[in-house]
Amino acid sequence: MINSKLKTPLLALSLSAALVACGQGPQQQDASTENTAEQGMQQMQKPVVYQVFTRLFGNTKSTNEPWGTLEQNGVGKFADFNDAALIGIKELGVTHIWYTGVLHHAMVTDYSDFGLPSDDPDVVKGRAGSPYAIKDYYNVNPDLASKPADRLREFEELIARTHKHGMKVIIDIVPNHVARDYHSVSKPQGTADFGANDDTSVAYKRDNNFYYVAGEDFIVPQDTNYQVLGGQSHPLADGKFAESPAKWTGNGARKAQPDINDWYETVKINYGVKPDGSYDFPRLPDNYAELDYRAHYAFWQEQELPDSWYKFRDITQYWLEKGVDGFRYDMAEMVPVEFWSFLNSSIKMSNPDAFLLAEVYNPELYRPYIHLGKMDYLYDKVGFYDSLKAIIQGKAEASELLATHQEVADIEQHMLHFLENHDEQRLASPDFAGDMRWGKPAMTVSTLIGRSPSMLYFGQTVGEDGSEEPGFGDPTRTSIFDYIGVPAHQQWMNGGKFDGGALNDEQRALRQFYIDLMALNSLPAIVAGELIPVPNSAPHAVISFERRLGDQRIVVVANFGKHPVFVDIEPEEAMVGKTLLGTDPLYLDKEIPIKLPYQGVTVFQMGIQVDEY
Repeated sequence: MINSKLKTPLLALSLSAALVACGQGPQQQDASTENTAEQGMQQMQKPVVYQVFTRLFGNTKSTNEPWGTLEQNGVGKFADFNDAALIGIKELGVTHIWYTGVLHHAMVTDYSDFGLPSDDPDVVKGRAGSPYAIKDYYNVNPDLASKPADRLREFEELIARTHKHGMKVIIDIVPNHVARDYHSVSKPQGTADFGANDDTSVAYKRDNNFYYVAGEDFIVPQDTNYQVLGGQSHPLADGKFAESPAKWTGNGARKAQPDINDWYETVKINYGVKPDGSYDFPRLPDNYAELDYRAHYAFWQEQELPDSWYKFRDITQYWLEKGVDGFRYDMAEMVPVEFWSFLNSSIKMSNPDAFLLAEVYNPELYRPYIHLGKMDYLYDKVGFYDSLKAIIQGKAEASELLATHQEVADIEQHMLHFLENHDEQRLASPDFAGDMRWGKPAMTVSTLIGRSPSMLYFGQTVGEDGSEEPGFGDPTRTSIFDYIGVPAHQQWMNGGKFDGGALNDEQRALRQFYIDLMALNSLPAIVAGELIPVPNSAPHAVISFERRLGDQRIVVVANFGKHPVFVDIEPEEAMVGKTLLGTDPLYLDKEIPIKLPYQGVTVFQMGIQVDEY
């Protein structure tokens, strides 16, 4: 229903939790456009990040033996991201692929034939190892290569394939800590390993890379409820690990024997923060929050800085030269903001379009890390994600979400939205929503509410529930520590065809919904439009808002209640109608014409029954 008098269509998108079982996706309408100010936005798109746990993506084995070896449970390879796989990812509107777990990290699997012996399982989490315990920043995980000796070349070829399909490459940088047994076999000539030149007789020195428990040896943490490798035998699993003196643990624990719940597989990096919390480096003047990365870069060229700062600058420059387009920074808030100003300005000088995403959970740090630290994007986890999860679980009212979103209104375009990632429970798991179809209303609101990027986690679009029992990892989250197959994702893989041939009808409908939804990220009002809250008569269960840019207007109405509800929709114009938002399958196959209180509405039919007035 397009009003022919409109130059750009007015859009209304009506969604509900009934979409949870709705196979209908938004049907986009062709729009005639004039040479208006917003027309240039037609060629733009909000970023869509696809996070993939690289070693799990291409694994076709479904053995899923707890604590299983690579041979038992299988592992995916760089080569599995072939043209068919990348086309399937691109269909989701993806602009950036975050290849998680690419860098060489500590692992129990033995690659001694390639000069890479097994790490000590007493300081490795899981058999496959944590991707956040980096062992060599200048090479990649040998698990991921068809020929481990050629692993770096194989990753370079994957970068090229990804670029060929019109997507950019993001990898992790983990600045807060490294593996307890860090040792780079691939570092450039003249590069010293972390800790190689440290004075280990003192707890702290500015140019030390690590902190030390001087005079004490490291002791492996013990716990009666935990057995290394699930109790399976291993020649190095003896409860001992030689480290003298002991180093501070990655989460800041300062004891020679960390607790079993500490990040004991890692050691903390020193950035010139003294043990008393004071800084041993120059501070940025306050006005630098208003200056661009070039001014930040110039400032740091005049300073003498801790050694660790330069090490990470060189690491990121190395990967930029390999063709990597950006970085996701693990636990960025545990590293001082001045370091980020230094690092990110250096990166932007090499690639102004580099995509820089940081894990920051403290809302008080959001603005400093964006403005002073020159981050492009931060997780909107503590605010938006946590509120949305509480609404889905019936623990909070729907109206709270818009209020939460308004708390970051000044920086909302920097706050990346997601429903799943490697740290969070799968949406379909019983401990979260218990039904993959909740992704429809939830992802719609998450994607369309603001100008921020969206992120999808592999398997999310086909309802992966994370229920496998992997070993070190816990069910409800797809394990990042173990060799494992990912069942719903494997159905989309269909034995390596990547055509969804093994999906059931409901999974196909869900994936198509995500394809259709993410396509809306190219609409001008979604890319850059103003957010206007739209009051409704059931704020406890229903979220409604409008996105507007010029003449283009998109209305979103989503029901998070467990029952159908009649809702008055009250825009700025006089309210003239009611919308029935249902959850009962009775409504799913009906395509009743929608009449909302707007003139000239282009409707994305979603199978939602709406009263006519």
